[in-house]
Amino acid sequence: MNSPLNGRRAEAARNNERILDAARRVFLADPGAPISAVAAAAEVGISALYSRYDGKDGLLRALALDGLERYIADLQLALQDGRDDAWSVYAQFLQRVVEGGSQALAQRLAGTFAATPESSALARRAGRLSTELFGRTAAAGVLRPEITVEDVTILLEMLMEVRLPGADGGRQLRLRYLALVLDGLRVGAVESQAPSPLPGSAPKPGVLGERWRTPKPE
Repeated sequence: MNSPLNGRRAEAARNNERILDAARRVFLADPGAPISAVAAAAEVGISALYSRYDGKDGLLRALALDGLERYIADLQLALQDGRDDAWSVYAQFLQRVVEGGSQALAQRLAGTFAATPESSALARRAGRLSTELFGRTAAAGVLRPEITVEDVTILLEMLMEVRLPGADGGRQLRLRYLALVLDGLRVGAVESQAPSPLPGSAPKPGVLGERWRTPKPE
């Protein structure tokens, strides 16, 4: 039988994860958002945030570290993939990153909080692993020779900027445009192979204009 203390710890862990999930959504959309926006999204009091983090700086740091750790895990998974098909390994890695948003979160929050030895070390490690994976893929001859690892980093950030109103939030569109990006990265894709099928469908007419509408008062 669980003790009351274990029950409280489990509840605290759930609340903390809820806060982090809310903070990911809020700060990925707007790193300049106030910490009160996170509390509102997590449906907790502002005191619950301050009891766990040293203000907004501490929360941003925790999110960035979490994003870097997730990104490193994605990189390690790809580097440990023993398949001979280097292109499939790299393409699936990029899809995991776009699906999870780990790299975009870490990059978007970089410079928004006071760096620590831990955050700097994680950033360097992520950079080394990213360069290693890119180099291995390029050495297999499946990437256009003029592409650099920095190009891929910027492209991933651009993809994660695709956000639209609604429950999906633009997920299908991000995967759709990732398919276009992959065809652009792969050597000889345009000349010698059929284009990759695009997931989902294009935005409906007028959907982009909805972002300019004034929100209805609650």
